[in-house]
Amino acid sequence: MFARLKGLLDEVGEDTVIVDVGGVGYLVYCSSRTLGALPGIGEAVRLEIETHVREDHIHLYGFLDKSERDWFRLLTTVQGVGARVGLAILSVLAPDALTQAVAAQDKAAVARANGVGPKLAQRIVSELKDKVGGMALGPVASAKPASGQAAPADAGATEDAVSALVNLGYGRSDAFTAVAKAARSGEGSDVSSLIRLALRELGR
Repeated sequence: MFARLKGLLDEVGEDTVIVDVGGVGYLVYCSSRTLGALPGIGEAVRLEIETHVREDHIHLYGFLDKSERDWFRLLTTVQGVGARVGLAILSVLAPDALTQAVAAQDKAAVARANGVGPKLAQRIVSELKDKVGGMALGPVASAKPASGQAAPADAGATEDAVSALVNLGYGRSDAFTAVAKAARSGEGSDVSSLIRLALRELGR
């Protein structure tokens, strides 16, 4: 199977490109994010490739980097998320933003993609939460506190702090981002400290 293509950018369509590799043109489906970052026609291009083989076709899906490709693979494990929907989601959310949205259970952010309704968005964030939660918060839970610093916050405390901020009227993604920064600061690990630090972050 194809894993990567390196060649010359020959043509750009609405959601596809043609990459010329040694005189052979490969049709590759891409997200809007990838299409927007491509070089000019005739210039060198490199795409990470995911190959889908069916009885009636072989489709190539191309990505700027491995993180986008890995997210595409993860998204398409969810029932109801095919290749087209996966690309649509990656067109509106970069990998880091998608990681944060899923970890924060922000279905509204995922539902911005074409073809993703509220029910499918909820299924995506619910099914993938356990796979990306630690990625969004970073090494907070496993880090050792420096001298004079509080112990790292555990997942339960951060989730409670996020919920409290949401109840105060903040958006879930904003609340999650602020709590994650508060947890990384090492200034506090209990729920009340995280809320206080997150509110300070949100007020900046």
